[in-house]
Amino acid sequence: MSTLSHINAQGEANMVDVSEKAITVREARAQAIVSMSPQTVALISTGGHHKGDVFAVARIAGIQAAKKCSDLIPLCHPLMLSKVQVDFELQQSLNQVVITSRCRLSGQTGVEMEALTAASVAALTLFDMCKAVDPAMVISDIKVLEKQGGKTGHWQAPKQD
Repeated sequence: MSTLSHINAQGEANMVDVSEKAITVREARAQAIVSMSPQTVALISTGGHHKGDVFAVARIAGIQAAKKCSDLIPLCHPLMLSKVQVDFELQQSLNQVVITSRCRLSGQTGVEMEALTAASVAALTLFDMCKAVDPAMVISDIKVLEKQGGKTGHWQAPKQD
């Protein structure tokens, strides 16, 4: 079993030294799901929300969050991201929005935390914009879907039924 990389020999929190790692192209995809009432789904799908385009605002929030990840997560390295993408899939039959994020860079450490932060903050923003009409929304299934680059190569989350 691997050891925790953010703990030093004395058991203290420690920022990992990545200076000896090779610079490689690294990419990660993550998701979050927001479940809501059929009325909220209809409001979003028709563009009838009084706050405007909730996806546009949540997309910008997710992108900004990925760029600020190291300010939010104490031991994350500040990264020079080359790509941040946030997408929304409105699944009307399931009364939910699936948010996916993608972060990419050429660097010495992975971008999983940035992708997770983008998806999470996009979900929180969508919740914030719709909470007045649907305070019972649920944010769930925040997870890494895929990562590439670095010494571990390509990894994908197992498919779920």
